[in-house]
Amino acid sequence: MVASRIDGVGVRGVVGCVPEGRETVGDLARRFGEDAARKIAAATGIEERRIVAPGQCTSDLAEAAARRLLDGLGWEPGSLDLLVLVTQTHDQTLPGTASLLHRRLGLRKGAAVLDITHGCSGFVYGLWAAAGLLKAAGRRALLLVGDTTSQLIDPEDRAVAPLFGDGAAAVALELDDSADPMAFDLGSDGTGAPYLAADGGAMRHPDRPPRLFMDGTQVFAFTLREVPGSVRAVLECANWTTDMVDHLVLHQANAQMIRHLGQKLGVSADRTVVALREVGNTSSASIPLALTGSLAEPLASGCRRLLLSGFGVGWSWGSAALAVGPLAVCETVVLPGRKYPAESAAPATPAP
Repeated sequence: MVASRIDGVGVRGVVGCVPEGRETVGDLARRFGEDAARKIAAATGIEERRIVAPGQCTSDLAEAAARRLLDGLGWEPGSLDLLVLVTQTHDQTLPGTASLLHRRLGLRKGAAVLDITHGCSGFVYGLWAAAGLLKAAGRRALLLVGDTTSQLIDPEDRAVAPLFGDGAAAVALELDDSADPMAFDLGSDGTGAPYLAADGGAMRHPDRPPRLFMDGTQVFAFTLREVPGSVRAVLECANWTTDMVDHLVLHQANAQMIRHLGQKLGVSADRTVVALREVGNTSSASIPLALTGSLAEPLASGCRRLLLSGFGVGWSWGSAALAVGPLAVCETVVLPGRKYPAESAAPATPAP
């Protein structure tokens, strides 16, 4: 698509949620050997990943994030006109997970809900969809993104098992005539579908669960081929230069890839966010978790120009340029390792 702008919509708050369960490099070493585990960690920048407990679903993480966000903003659930959920790991085949969260969060009858099945580019796609729909009709919206990718992974597959973690995030949007425009560039290329996929399950292979497959070489080549052009297109649409960007927040897939793209785009290392060491690749939630994990203080204290880009499964990519802050709420909460009342989610403790 041609890069476009949406004006009159402001971001009010962001809350991330990660599960309590962890899998560390030490755990990987017991399966793959110490040398292999350390080499993988050095190459990816991932030291541990957060993993949901048995019985926990994407909706549990999203609900905990949403409740903390609404409470922090003082928003009643009944004041929301729209809920957009982005996930590839739905709780069940139907109804959509957005409908389940409509009920669990207590949204008013008549509020619109929308499920979007997207992965690595999903946060940008969801932000674009939620802002555009809110601009068309409504006043307040809640964007929820998240995946429990660990449920798709063969623990013995060293190509994916050391990389993917579980997480979710909630973002509050509100109409605001004074808000700076958001610029977006989105695209896809379905020829890349076979290279990052989870085949299996009731539809095609009822005898086995879906398992994630990734061709890392193809993913890396696609990223270098498509992402720089998308980022440059959105910068031009926003009338920004790279010098105007306060923080470059890319999909948190791999530390080396993030740093390489930052250099290629001409954004200095101190403005390029790398925030996957303790959570891994959290798919659609990786960008907002990077915001709550690395930029909570600057986003709470003032306005920052953010350059965002998500890319991966599909192939699919999405970039956005927007000014965010000061935010009333920007934090991460932890989902305890069992089913629980969502309002008991505990604030995340700082890493040592």
